[in-house]
Amino acid sequence: MDCPVPDPDWIALLAARDGAPPEGALAPLFAPILAPPVAPDGCRVVGRLAQTLDGRIATASGSSQWIGGPGDILHTHRLRALCHAVVVGAGTVRHDNPRLTTREAAGPDPIRVVVDTNRRLSAEYGVFRDGPVTLLACAEDAPGADRHGTAEVLRLPREADGGIAPAALLRALAARGLTRIFVEGGGVTVSRFLAAGCLDRLHVTIAPVLLGSGIPAFTLPAVPRIADGLRFTWQVHAIPPDILLDIPLDRARPGCQA
Repeated sequence: MDCPVPDPDWIALLAARDGAPPEGALAPLFAPILAPPVAPDGCRVVGRLAQTLDGRIATASGSSQWIGGPGDILHTHRLRALCHAVVVGAGTVRHDNPRLTTREAAGPDPIRVVVDTNRRLSAEYGVFRDGPVTLLACAEDAPGADRHGTAEVLRLPREADGGIAPAALLRALAARGLTRIFVEGGGVTVSRFLAAGCLDRLHVTIAPVLLGSGIPAFTLPAVPRIADGLRFTWQVHAIPPDILLDIPLDRARPGCQA
């Protein structure tokens, strides 16, 4: 499929990917992502989820394509084009078999990073067969060779809960010069980055859909009181037929005030 002709505002913003000042109508939304990193790990990290009005990112069976409409798809591809790396969890690859490219937006494809702690995904998924460079992030004690299909294996310490620490992954990516990171999904992966205080920005698309049940958008540690919940400011943007919430987190985590 041919990439659509980009509008002038997107062309102006895309120039800011490599250091030009963000300009144009899209700058208020995307300029914070292009800002210099301030965290000690040297990364600027944006998380993104698309959910229904009742807070679901998929049906109970795992079906999630497509909750967001055309505006959300374009926004997601623009985030990929602006970032050095896009991170997804094993569940997203298993259910959606995504390409993680910039088909709907002019701009470079990001490095693809798949978090599969125990290396349970087969090498038959598209991200391990062709397309842009892919890294498979797994626990350092996971069995297997140093390649997984076409992907390079990135081994990281295993946490006490059995997973990989988001902070360790960010440090490993920064060491490779990948400092603008897009955590695209799914809900568990975005939640782990949020719970660890590893998100600078959070983009949440809300679609005018009610499912009644299904997989929740966020899976976070429980708090005993409403006052202990993570409160924040947000800006609302229209991405028809959905709305987008742009949330500055600045590495805050649940139990802290943003």
